[in-house]
Amino acid sequence: MTSNVDIRPAERGDVAAIAAMFAQDTLGGHGDSADPADLPDYLAAFDAIAASPNDSLFVAVRDGEVVGTFQTTLITSLTERGSSSLIIKAVHTRSDMRGHGIGQVMINHAIEQGRAKGARLVQLMSNATRHDAHRFYARLGFGQSHLGFTMKLC
Repeated sequence: MTSNVDIRPAERGDVAAIAAMFAQDTLGGHGDSADPADLPDYLAAFDAIAASPNDSLFVAVRDGEVVGTFQTTLITSLTERGSSSLIIKAVHTRSDMRGHGIGQVMINHAIEQGRAKGARLVQLMSNATRHDAHRFYARLGFGQSHLGFTMKLC
């Protein structure tokens, strides 16, 4: 099912809607909040992302409403003779809008951003409990090639 959705860089005014989407996430366990008292934390993070030349935050907009978001980071490594990779992070579609093709539009946009920036590889991580997301990423052509590890520092 194709979605009538536009992808654009996120703006400061989108941050509350993005935080609200994250707060609805029951699988991620990130402790996100839609409480207005927590908005300054999200705005500070937005400002840091916006100031970074290698990071980009996007929103998917449908009928004037933010219905999805994702972030990309371009990282250059000495491996593969100094190649760059595009990392996709924090992919999220508003719960009432899932199944409308929004995720596919967002991922396709991210992949095209990677190509335009000369990335040789696009990678993403997904929480091990997100089985539907894993099937979605596989359907889009992603393969499981590595085992990821994380360590919480606080």
